[in-house]
Amino acid sequence: MAGRLIDIDPELSFQHALAASRRGGRLAAVREAVGLTAYAAGHYGEALREFRTYRRISGSNVHLPLMADCERGLGRPDRALDVVRSPEAQDLDAPGKVELAIVASGARSDLGQLDAAVAELEIIQLDINRAFSYSPRLFRAYADALAAVGRTEEAGKWQRQAVVAENALGVGDFEDPDIIDLGEDDESDVRKPRFRTTEENAEPSEESTSEAAAAIAEKAVAAESNEHDEVDIDDVEPDYFESDDAESDRDSVEEDETDEEDEKAEVHGEEGFRHGEETKND
Repeated sequence: MAGRLIDIDPELSFQHALAASRRGGRLAAVREAVGLTAYAAGHYGEALREFRTYRRISGSNVHLPLMADCERGLGRPDRALDVVRSPEAQDLDAPGKVELAIVASGARSDLGQLDAAVAELEIIQLDINRAFSYSPRLFRAYADALAAVGRTEEAGKWQRQAVVAENALGVGDFEDPDIIDLGEDDESDVRKPRFRTTEENAEPSEESTSEAAAAIAEKAVAAESNEHDEVDIDDVEPDYFESDDAESDRDSVEEDETDEEDEKAEVHGEEGFRHGEETKND
């Protein structure tokens, strides 16, 4: 949320980052977010503290130009120049060195050293014939520094070159707009209309009404007859397969029926045994 709001509402974005820091203050990414949002909101003291903490946790000097600019924002251009001349500044990549040079030029201007401000921007990355991601910003800063010392003709040339660089890179006014498709991705997915069509709203004819009534009456009569009909059990076909094999049929019957037959056989067997004993004794 802090990232979404940083360009829209920097102060609210800073509050979201603070809320994150209260839950994960030992994470480098969280302290980085607090520093960036504080810088965007103009809270340079908080931003400088968070950037230092981020550097201590992560070991990265990527935000060194912002730290120098925070010193400028706090009214301390001398300290900003100290950051620019620090050994850590030598390890920055080309975009980082360009940003640091722009901050150094601004610090010189704050001190009234206008010629030195121009000299701070005359670095190897200032190439009028080549365009990099940092070139438009560097060209404009150099043009402003030249204009401040009265070199207006040269300043105009670098201003025009900044526009040429933006055109070549496709950034700034030449950046393609973000196009968001608000339609459905699947054209075959056609939703049903919220309202019925004219045919559905039309009143049914007399013929269709009579047919529907006849069908309803027929269903009612069939349901009533089913309630009163009695089914003869003898007419119902068995639910198991009958064959000429008695053992097969015995295995097919329910277990309860088999148990009942076994009990009857045992009873008859016992009676036959007792009858045989009595005859023998007689």
